[in-house]
Amino acid sequence: MPPSQPNRALPEGYQLMDYRIARPLSNGGFSIVYLAHDSHGTPVAIKEYLPNSLVLRTEGETVAATSADNLAIFRYGMKCFFEEGRALANIVHPNVVRVLNFFRSNETVYMVMVYERGKTLQEHIQSNKRKVTEMFIRRVFVELLNGLREVHTHKVLHLDIKPSNIYLRLDGSPVLIDFGAARQTLTTERSKLSPMYTPGFAAPEQYSNRDRLGPWTDIYSVGASMFACLAGFAPQAADARMKDDKLVSAKKLWGEKYSEQLLDIVDWCLKLDYMERPQSVFALQKALMEPAVMPPEEKPSLLTSLKNTLKRDIF
Repeated sequence: MPPSQPNRALPEGYQLMDYRIARPLSNGGFSIVYLAHDSHGTPVAIKEYLPNSLVLRTEGETVAATSADNLAIFRYGMKCFFEEGRALANIVHPNVVRVLNFFRSNETVYMVMVYERGKTLQEHIQSNKRKVTEMFIRRVFVELLNGLREVHTHKVLHLDIKPSNIYLRLDGSPVLIDFGAARQTLTTERSKLSPMYTPGFAAPEQYSNRDRLGPWTDIYSVGASMFACLAGFAPQAADARMKDDKLVSAKKLWGEKYSEQLLDIVDWCLKLDYMERPQSVFALQKALMEPAVMPPEEKPSLLTSLKNTLKRDIF
């Protein structure tokens, strides 16, 4: 199949129902996310369903399928995307992105969400390489799991948890964004589309045995995201691990920098067998909230102590 062409974003100032487009925020292979303003001038984020492999918009605002076969798949995907928006609109929680509206227009569908200011966890990791503290990891993920518990209560799985989909508001509170359920459903039902997994963060059962998807699937991704906080990069991809598991345990890698308990939790979440992982968000959250015994700090050598004393005396 020839490579898909990128879709043209809606122009600045375009009026989309009750919203005026300001600019694109991100443009992926599945959707475009825009910053827009509603009729009161309030900023919102609008996600447009626009898979490059199925439809193309080169001019104007209407999208068109690139073939008759793709039209059928595209319409099925619209249905999945719309149903995901409907499910998310029922979830009201401070740690889950708030869906305000969803509608059809321009031969596709749109999801309107609260616009959050801040940065992604991925950006935080990149700007704090090897300096992400245990206290930070525990606080962010305990809060985030409050939101994920609410998601699972509504019988919804995220299926794309990773640092770039965990948003940190200006006050430091985390928000779970960009759910992947519609993308996953679409690629599962219609094999013409390439799978949209994020290597390192997708659980083994997302590659095969999808009838085994459950809360433990998102929990694997949470563990991989905590691993990324420690390492600065994702763990070995699950499909590769199933063939030749080369993933070194967190306890072996960072035993002198973080508590044994936190590292055990990361390794627990990253078990290849879904039955060996935490089976509920509550179980994982409970473990993260238990008091940790931190490794003892290395005592400075006599020479280092003398140097520090001299510095203090001189300066």
